[in-house]
Amino acid sequence: MDYDKLIADKCREMKPSGIRKFFDLANQMEGVISLGVGEPDFQTPWNVRQAAITALERGKTKYTANSGLSDLRSSISGYIKKSLGVSYDPEHEIIVTVGGSEGIDAAIRSVVNPGDEVLIVEPCFVCYSPIVSLSGGIPISIETKAEDEFRLTPAQLKEKITDRTKLLILPFPNNPTGAIMERKDLEGIAEILRGTDILVLSDEIYSELTYSGKHCSIVELEGMQERTILVNGFSKAYSMTGWRLGYVAAPAPVCQQILKIHQYAIMSAPTVSQYAAIEALTHCDDDVKKMRDEYNMRRRWLVKALNDIGLDCFEPKGAFYVFPCIRSTGLSSEDFCERLLYEHNVAVVPGNAFGECGEGFIRISYAYSLKHLMAAVECMKEFVEKVKKEKN
Repeated sequence: MDYDKLIADKCREMKPSGIRKFFDLANQMEGVISLGVGEPDFQTPWNVRQAAITALERGKTKYTANSGLSDLRSSISGYIKKSLGVSYDPEHEIIVTVGGSEGIDAAIRSVVNPGDEVLIVEPCFVCYSPIVSLSGGIPISIETKAEDEFRLTPAQLKEKITDRTKLLILPFPNNPTGAIMERKDLEGIAEILRGTDILVLSDEIYSELTYSGKHCSIVELEGMQERTILVNGFSKAYSMTGWRLGYVAAPAPVCQQILKIHQYAIMSAPTVSQYAAIEALTHCDDDVKKMRDEYNMRRRWLVKALNDIGLDCFEPKGAFYVFPCIRSTGLSSEDFCERLLYEHNVAVVPGNAFGECGEGFIRISYAYSLKHLMAAVECMKEFVEKVKKEKN
């Protein structure tokens, strides 16, 4: 068999995830301190696990409606209303998905035609550009800068819009930078988009992990709910990564198309996870606050520690990542990460895994214990001192 002729061209051209590369390398080595994966170190709250156990005991293991349990969609609608102040019809405007990732995939495929341009704010999570390409769209990078606190500016957006622009992907709070967009920032973006036929995909999976004020969504702004596909989920805020549950909230005509993709590709999200998610939304506000407070403490400690060892670190205000600049070492992002791994057994992710503008940075997750972070930073300090001596 000549597999080179059989494999789809777009799939062959796709690069493997830069996140997984270093995670897999770390797994093959003994004694590695990994700061590479964006997965909470907290247990899923007990009452959420108990709800899942109860669902199993009661035999609630059948398929649900394609769009998800009615009670869960109603709970999601109520949560959005409470947190963002906007209303979604749980019957026609909300779909429960297999993680936020499936929601992103189905949302992009539901609106992108071959040749459509999709604006992607970078640095960003690794999945957007490949999904756009697989859909026949053209990914267009908008490179944010540290001096702008990695926020999208109206000028940057306006410069990239053409008559072929279909969609803007807005990933805030941001992975990998931890940047957020405040209301005043979003107002500038909304002003440009109002009156156009450009849609927004707002990936807000880290919305509950905002440390400076309250998270603001672009759907809260006048005229933006009707042109926005909101994606969120349970993985980060509720420490439910393995439960694989997310959701999409969007205008009914768009939701109807997303649902068709979901029906054929997935059928329905995991039933037991859906019952657990109802419990998470209705009774876990205190658990989320405790986890957020712990992340915030780690965030403040880590930013100071990295600056103290000579790595200039922008202060993130959301998610659970820091994105320090490593240019002072004279190493590329990949060289820095490879040497740190092989010489000091610490795994982090090169910034260019999240877009070319991430070159010169690394991503560190603080979804790990403070003890874990302190041990890693001590190793990083030794490494940075050694590299700077070599440079001089």
